[in-house]
Amino acid sequence: MIAIIDYGVGNLYSLSSSLKYLGIENAVTADKNKIEDASGVILPGVGAFADAMAKLQNTGLAPVLENQAKSGKPLLGICLGMQMLFSKSFEYGEHKGLGFIPGIVAPLSADLKRGAKVPHIGWNSLEFYKPSAIYKYINGGEYVYFVHSYYAKGCESDVTAAAMYEGVKITASVGKDNVFGVQYHPEKSGAAGLKILKAFCEIK
Repeated sequence: MIAIIDYGVGNLYSLSSSLKYLGIENAVTADKNKIEDASGVILPGVGAFADAMAKLQNTGLAPVLENQAKSGKPLLGICLGMQMLFSKSFEYGEHKGLGFIPGIVAPLSADLKRGAKVPHIGWNSLEFYKPSAIYKYINGGEYVYFVHSYYAKGCESDVTAAAMYEGVKITASVGKDNVFGVQYHPEKSGAAGLKILKAFCEIK
């Protein structure tokens, strides 16, 4: 069973529906015992970094996630959920993240040419940087769907794929041991996204 973390932030039910479509048992849950019993954990997220981190802390789920990451259980952060895996974010101030992966989250607008649209919304192709178990079923060059205004930097050693947007190389995915993150939304990325979710759920 895959546990989808329910902390009041995220596209929970479309993600759950995608896993059900794949025939993968899952539960949208904030229950510590269910999370601990799960074979893998997904941390979704949309919205503001500081608010999401506060909700993770206030629900008591931050230490649960830390224990799961340390245990070696596969953990996948999606969009804001990926950003929260890093050391800190500079979204409307400076905010501490979970710290599972070294790096920061910075405003995309600071690195784009004047006039480029933010948020970055749309389909972009993936360029693979190093092997990742989540890409078991897809090839480099396949398209996935992004919606974001901030992106991960300073994490080069853990980047598994990138995408180009208006001349800026976006960190599309990262991986460090059993912890994975994707900036795009696999649950909104058609067949390629389903294959990525399938591959994650097969990681032991």
